[in-house]
Amino acid sequence: MQLYYQPDIERMSYDEMKSLQDRRLKEQVAHVYKNVAYYRKLMDEKGVAPGDIKSTEDLRKLPFLTKDDLRDAYPYGLLAVPLRDAVRIQSTSGTTGRRVVAFYTREDIELWSECCARAIVAVGGARDDVVQVCYGYGLFTGGPGLDGGSHKVGSLTLPMSSGNTERQIQFMCDLGTTIICCTPSYAAYIGETVEEMGARDKLKLKAGIFGAEAWSEEMRRGIEAKLGLKAHDIYGLTEISGPGVSFECCEQTGLHVNEDHFMAEIIDPVTGEVLPYGEKGEIVFTSITKKAFPLMRYRTRDICVLTRGTCSCGRTLVKMSRLMGRTDDMLIIRGVNVFPSQIETVLINCGFQANYQLIVDRVNFSDTLDVRVELTPEMFSDTVRKLETRERELRDKLKSMLGLYAKVTLVEPKSIARSEGKAVRVIDKRKI
Repeated sequence: MQLYYQPDIERMSYDEMKSLQDRRLKEQVAHVYKNVAYYRKLMDEKGVAPGDIKSTEDLRKLPFLTKDDLRDAYPYGLLAVPLRDAVRIQSTSGTTGRRVVAFYTREDIELWSECCARAIVAVGGARDDVVQVCYGYGLFTGGPGLDGGSHKVGSLTLPMSSGNTERQIQFMCDLGTTIICCTPSYAAYIGETVEEMGARDKLKLKAGIFGAEAWSEEMRRGIEAKLGLKAHDIYGLTEISGPGVSFECCEQTGLHVNEDHFMAEIIDPVTGEVLPYGEKGEIVFTSITKKAFPLMRYRTRDICVLTRGTCSCGRTLVKMSRLMGRTDDMLIIRGVNVFPSQIETVLINCGFQANYQLIVDRVNFSDTLDVRVELTPEMFSDTVRKLETRERELRDKLKSMLGLYAKVTLVEPKSIARSEGKAVRVIDKRKI
């Protein structure tokens, strides 16, 4: 059985990895300073020159980049190679502002595909597998990333994209799909549809690679139960490359960072101070091999923990925890920090599925939170009194978890719009 796609790298000793990172970081900083006027200006303003970066210990001397910088430099301001050497772009959705466009050379695409191949092999993928990619294709990185990784492994690849769920399931049954790649919310929806179609016994799924949105451990177990597979997390950002920046192995105890390509730091999101391993903070990435669009110290706004050590799978790559929330997606309601993942945990522990929406508003200068939760078909047939009891129990447990009152609205099954991409969990109506 193939355990690693590139064992020499995935099991590299700490000293060997540090030596590789030292060399690549120095080369990358020189490349960026020479070719990216926008970042050169930031370095000059901070009083740091390429010669000041001699090893990974000097990484903290470099200035941060944020999504605002990427928008300000749109479209070509952070391109580090001649345009004729760039062969592809990928782009963010632009739902929170001006689009971010990332560029790739041929080599960049090859390295990205290798990172995704590592993720596929880590969940048990090999040449004999059938990999169904249900992430969106086009400008979104999900589809192209896992598609490239599957081809690298040599698996039979089904480039399905998202949507047309009954056809997705038909292909799974007919072609014997063994690995499925999509967002966790879409995986949950596929699981619902499989149950409705009575197709559970026809599936041959063994593993799922789910990313592009935060999801709870409880949601993982629900997907595993419905689809009869082992569900694994994958992490990436369009700005850095796409999925494959880090990935979960079969141990499901955190995501291995492909640190031969992406250096990871944890910082205090307020002060920018670099935090030691084991402390929770904002994860920051530096691309040390990407040539067309190499971001240095990019602030992701994602909250997690980094740990160093040898995993029981044998990999020595530094691990990041599953996401614990985002600094910019975090809701502040009446002075309380609220993450949707906290609410999701309570819902699932109370027997509900992960189909919900949070409606935040401001009434008479006070914030309100309405948690709209779908009943399961079994719950929908309960008596009024039993539903009132469920609602009260859920409201009390949310109060205990969050430390604030939330209105709970139980709605009938399938009344909350399903998503084939990232689920829309939060509707914030406040003018803030």
